[in-house]
Amino acid sequence: QVQLVESGGGLAQAGGSLRLSCAASGRTFSSYAMGWFRQAPGKEREFVAAISRQGISAYYADSVKGRFTISRDNAKNTVALQMNSLKPEDTAVYYCAADLRTPAHTIGAQRSMDYWGKGTLVTVSS
Repeated sequence: QVQLVESGGGLAQAGGSLRLSCAASGRTFSSYAMGWFRQAPGKEREFVAAISRQGISAYYADSVKGRFTISRDNAKNTVALQMNSLKPEDTAVYYCAADLRTPAHTIGAQRSMDYWGKGTLVTVSS
């Protein structure tokens, strides 16, 4: 069982930056591939980024590639999403998610994960 709690959301101006963090409970954090997803108002939830269990490999949606960076600290049971050059279309609720079996490089192709956080709202003004 893993509990995920996101933080760091808020209001930013276009072109600005925000850093999201996700704290995970449990002793086996390094066993989980981690991902960030987002859901904008009136839209389906979409993949944003994923990171492998040891933090060696990262994968991004085309819409955020070059602007967002995912990272993890297995000693602290945390995963972060650094968001730069924010755009109004980045406005959404951002969710942290964990999966025990799925390889990180396939997370972008699936919507189901083993565990989800409750989300944190990011609003980008133009």
